[in-house]
Amino acid sequence: MLLDVQDLRKTFDNGTRALRGIDLSVQDGEFVVILGPSGSGKTTLLRSINGLVGPDAGKVRFCDRIISPSTLPDLRQKTGMVFQDFNLVNNLSSLNNVLTGLLDSSNKFMSMFYLFSREQKLRALDCLKRVGLLDKAYTRADQLSGGQKQRVGIARAIVKRPVLLLADEPVASVDPLIAYSIMSLLRDVGNEFGITVICNLHQVDLALKFSDRIVGLSGGRIVFDAPTREVDDAYIRNIYRGHDRGLFFEDSGEAEGMSQ
Repeated sequence: MLLDVQDLRKTFDNGTRALRGIDLSVQDGEFVVILGPSGSGKTTLLRSINGLVGPDAGKVRFCDRIISPSTLPDLRQKTGMVFQDFNLVNNLSSLNNVLTGLLDSSNKFMSMFYLFSREQKLRALDCLKRVGLLDKAYTRADQLSGGQKQRVGIARAIVKRPVLLLADEPVASVDPLIAYSIMSLLRDVGNEFGITVICNLHQVDLALKFSDRIVGLSGGRIVFDAPTREVDDAYIRNIYRGHDRGLFFEDSGEAEGMSQ
């Protein structure tokens, strides 16, 4: 088992109960979609897995090690992250943005000045080629389209050859046609490099098309978890209607302002 989340709980300072006892196991090679509307706890869950958010209770075991302050630096080198808002440095080239994915594993002094090795630069260029943007290697990020920015984000996430790729609403900022191509790319790189993918989405059609397994999240709780082949559109939309009616909240006021 690659990832095992046990009884994960998180309440923010404003009283928002974002996670309410999450239990989740993920096997090597799976493409898992965490599906749920805004405010369901999706982003908090992913950020708890990669250590960006410290849970109040529960454990995250990754690669047979419990995530803690002492193990986090090593485990982060085995994970890649794709962000909803791209999280690129606008005044850097696509190539240098991809190379930032190697900062954790590079000489700190050298990387401050983007003095990466020839091998690292070739690897970054290869990743840009893999996402179809080799011709944009020396183009500044702020001159790219939204879809191109997300492709650079994916290249940055895979440049360190992670075993786990976390994608937080990776198609929320692009149009439907580009969204389909981004999801196809995530699926392809996962298969090609043997990377396990956990992807947050709120688009039902994309979840059904690209995932091996769908985990439904609502109100900080898992409300269903099944192989995609066993899930149909009507069942998922019923879950969404339940969320809209507040059926998965102990207190409907807690939905307000909840982190995704």
